[in-house]
Amino acid sequence: MTQNGNFKRRVRARAEKTGESYTAAFSHIRESAPSDPGPQARSVRLAVAQTTPYVDPRSAAELRASGEEMRRLMREAQKARARMIHFPEGATCSPNKRIMSSTGRDPVGPSDWSRFEWTVLREELDATRELARELGLFAVIGSVHQLTEPHRPHNSLYIVSDRGELVTRYDERLLSNTKISFMYTPGSTPVTFEVDGVRFGCSLGMETHFPEIFREYEQLDVDCVLFSTTGATPAFAAEALGHAASNRYWVSFSVLAYPGFMPPSGIAAPSGEWVAQCRADATPSLAIVDVDHNPGEIARPWRRMARAGIYEPHMVNDPRSGGRDTF
Repeated sequence: MTQNGNFKRRVRARAEKTGESYTAAFSHIRESAPSDPGPQARSVRLAVAQTTPYVDPRSAAELRASGEEMRRLMREAQKARARMIHFPEGATCSPNKRIMSSTGRDPVGPSDWSRFEWTVLREELDATRELARELGLFAVIGSVHQLTEPHRPHNSLYIVSDRGELVTRYDERLLSNTKISFMYTPGSTPVTFEVDGVRFGCSLGMETHFPEIFREYEQLDVDCVLFSTTGATPAFAAEALGHAASNRYWVSFSVLAYPGFMPPSGIAAPSGEWVAQCRADATPSLAIVDVDHNPGEIARPWRRMARAGIYEPHMVNDPRSGGRDTF
């Protein structure tokens, strides 16, 4: 249906441009199709992960374990011919606010970031980057990003290329009350990047509650938003599906594997439906989907037109009604 509709639009556009009849334009485009195929769909095989929660950054053993688990999942993704793997928020470590509190566990106070084993974290990240290079795999990794004192760190997503290079970094912008009060420095800008012609945007934490984040990425022409969080309620999952449907792009939904009534990681199609999900038993696993850029997609251009005021010329303001409905 999409390919056929795209072909008809090309025929009408040629007829309007050249003055030919529809039949003549149809014949010309059909004959030239092998050498003039029009825009081509592009795709990237994406693996979305759910990983074990590690919450104590004082523990070198936990940091090592998280790194080993991520690298194991990366090897699984590569065996499944994935081009990119998407990890949850805090995949390297999601520091517990009570562990980090400088005033004790209750009440929670400002985080003492000197407790973090930063050297071990950097070693694990370096090992993970090196594996990305060996496997030829892009990796999107949830991690705390250290800033110079006295600044608090960012809560971030690292984007590592298939050459093992840091391409860019997304810092969570709309932080929770605890995060902004006691833990992190907020980010300030959206981040996009491309893999094989498919464009991705990044989102973190509780940002699924803010439609403006996802609307902004639609305006930036992304094909997929990579949303990472630590633990998702059913509301988070419902919002991810809604953002996919309303913006007509893919949403990759990556969460830590906490036991209990929480939805698993998964990938939502532009139709607003899950096309793949990880295991629901809160164990580390992957879901894999070919995420595409479809130049024949018609819903997004129409919705942009609808938002641009095309209805205003058709509106009626009848002074006889006095602004009220009448019979």
